Amino acid sequence: MSLNHDPNPTPPTPDPTFHVVTPADRDPVTVQALRRLPVRELPQSFIVSTGHGTSGPFAFAGVTLRDVIEAVAPGEWAAAEIVSADGFATRVTANEWLAETARPILLAYEIDGRPMSREEGLVRLIVPTETDEALRQVKWISEIRLL
Repeated sequence: MSLNHDPNPTPPTPDPTFHVVTPADRDPVTVQALRRLPVRELPQSFIVSTGHGTSGPFAFAGVTLRDVIEAVAPGEWAAAEIVSADGFATRVTANEWLAETARPILLAYEIDGRPMSREEGLVRLIVPTETDEALRQVKWISEIRLL
């Protein structure tokens, strides 16, 4: 599969709801539902864009991928595919989202103290360990497929 890494400023769909998908179910999740989970902050974070450099630093706030999975689809999962509404996707292993770290993988819904706009992603996967490529930062999340 070939991925287009050109910047995409236009949301592919107006619907901000995403789904957590398991072999047995498909649960919708909204930003309002995420706001009911414990908030985590990631100061001094960057958005990495392949071929377009790095921007930031930003202060992101949201919920950990771990907390979302445990709230919506508890169980023993090997990995999660995080899929954008524009078709871009990345995979995160359970070892990564379960790791106890000061900078966990985050589903961010705020940037620099304000809600993210739909154009900014509204809900955006932030993988703090990624510093070189944009292969793991997903905006416009439409699905989290648990494997």
